[in-house]
Amino acid sequence: MSFRKKLLLLFAATVLLCVAVISVSVYSTIRQSFERADQDRANAVAAQFRSEFQRRGSEVVRKVESVAASETAQRIALDMNRGAADSGEYVSAARALASQQQLDFLELVDNRGTILSSAQWQAKFGYPEMAIPQATNPAAAVPTGAFLKREELPEGATLGLFAVRVARVGEQPLYVIGGERLDQGFLSTLDIPSGTRVLLYQNLDAKWSPKSLLDLNGPAAGVDKIAPLVEKVRETLQESQGVIRWTSDSADAEVFHAIPLTAPAQSASPGTKQQLMGVLLVGSSRRPLIELQRQVISTAMLVGGIGILIAVLTSLWFAARVTRPVVSLAEAARRVAAGDLYAKVEVESSDELGELATSFNRMTEDLVHQKDRTLQAERVAAWRELARRLAHELKNPLFPLQVTVENLMRAKQKSPEMFEEVFHEGTAALLAEINNLKTIIGRFSEFSKMPQPQPRPTQVNEVVHSVLRVFHAQLQEKNQIVVHNELAGALPEISADPDLLHRALQNLVVNAIDAMPQGGELAIRTETAGDRVVISVSDTGSGLTQEECERLFTPYYTTKQHGTGLGLAIVQSVVSDHGGKISVESTKEKGTTFRIELPCDFSAYSASLR
Repeated sequence: MSFRKKLLLLFAATVLLCVAVISVSVYSTIRQSFERADQDRANAVAAQFRSEFQRRGSEVVRKVESVAASETAQRIALDMNRGAADSGEYVSAARALASQQQLDFLELVDNRGTILSSAQWQAKFGYPEMAIPQATNPAAAVPTGAFLKREELPEGATLGLFAVRVARVGEQPLYVIGGERLDQGFLSTLDIPSGTRVLLYQNLDAKWSPKSLLDLNGPAAGVDKIAPLVEKVRETLQESQGVIRWTSDSADAEVFHAIPLTAPAQSASPGTKQQLMGVLLVGSSRRPLIELQRQVISTAMLVGGIGILIAVLTSLWFAARVTRPVVSLAEAARRVAAGDLYAKVEVESSDELGELATSFNRMTEDLVHQKDRTLQAERVAAWRELARRLAHELKNPLFPLQVTVENLMRAKQKSPEMFEEVFHEGTAALLAEINNLKTIIGRFSEFSKMPQPQPRPTQVNEVVHSVLRVFHAQLQEKNQIVVHNELAGALPEISADPDLLHRALQNLVVNAIDAMPQGGELAIRTETAGDRVVISVSDTGSGLTQEECERLFTPYYTTKQHGTGLGLAIVQSVVSDHGGKISVESTKEKGTTFRIELPCDFSAYSASLR
């Protein structure tokens, strides 16, 4: 991946990350704020409901007390204590009293808990009233405040706010039970905030009943979705909340807080726990939250898109400013690697990149000076080594020449008659040593005049065959050497100088033959490796040590007793001039393998050097 793409991705990722973090933070803050606002609204409505409940309860208590203190109630209590009156004559009394006090419910009950008169259902005359705990437990106290109670009516059960008072005229009390309906009328008295609605579920049945859910707006579709929330409150008798999704659009959802309404302890029988009489449901619309969240998301996407566009433009500008000198520096580095030590980089700024370009230019200058010093030192060392080797090689044949000439001079002086015989032997020795001198000088001259390659299309396998033909007779005489010819069949032509390759391979074959004086196996292989042709020459001779392998291509270094140390140096020079490389692998007493790798396109290598 290029530096520009990395910069682009870095800028874009940074912008997206910042926008995402801010959006999530705003999103979370808005959600928490709305949840707190919903909770506050629910608490306010619940507090208002309790306040209205207490107010209406106090009013019910006052009305029931007025009924208990009325002349009619006192008269009925007096007749009941005397035992002189027929209770049937009081059947309609409760309806009249309820109408006077504007009560929805009113019952007159004797001390045994039997209903004497009922305003809401006259047929209950003579039935027991379970709201009077004294009927079964005389020690129980009459509830002092208002309480919730399930009331059976001809058309079905309902929930009401009740109070109980006693009319005492004698020992036998008359209980007055009165109340008002807890219905839509009660809910309409609440001051409900905008976006909020209040529902009341009357817990009248053992199972969920949609008819028991009171709503100021009338029955709503899909009210059964509230059932799980109500059931949860019925099971736990604790406040709960949940999100009700009316449609697939999340903006239509509402958050409902469910508040249990229980009967107070004094209205229940001793030893029984409070009963759930109803569930107050305070719902808050999620539309403002969802719309604001959608707006936040839209804004985040817009800001993110603009940010990415700015990031792209910024990264392009920054990349152009940064990568242009870097690309120039990389190009100059490639030129230096190719051998052009005079490559320079233009210094366009004074920042870190400018310092880098200046340091690079200074480095190339130092490389040029170092190269000049190295070349000069190598030339001096080469000439010194050449002089040393040449002096060493010439010194060996000069000593026999001197001895032979001195012998001839002594023979001439001391025994002229034997001079002819000594002369013939001496001149033969002189000619032999002179030929040896010629050979030495010819080898040094040959190494110093290595010609430049003249490349042309060359088939490596043909060069190998021509080398083997040169040594065919010699290998037949030494029939203990077995030749393995493993040449690749579809070997491509390469651009090379076949004469120089022939000379290099010939030297390697000579070395292999010399390494196996007692016989062995000589293997020559050719193969392709990518865009290169590989030539391997292996023998099963005495092998070389690791130290000998490292010094093997050094000029004048030899492991042979009569070698000049120039053969492998010539081979390496030929391979290097062709843009290839040569390596050696050897194991002592197991053999040696020379591996030559040559590029197929030598012209491209020559052009890169120029």
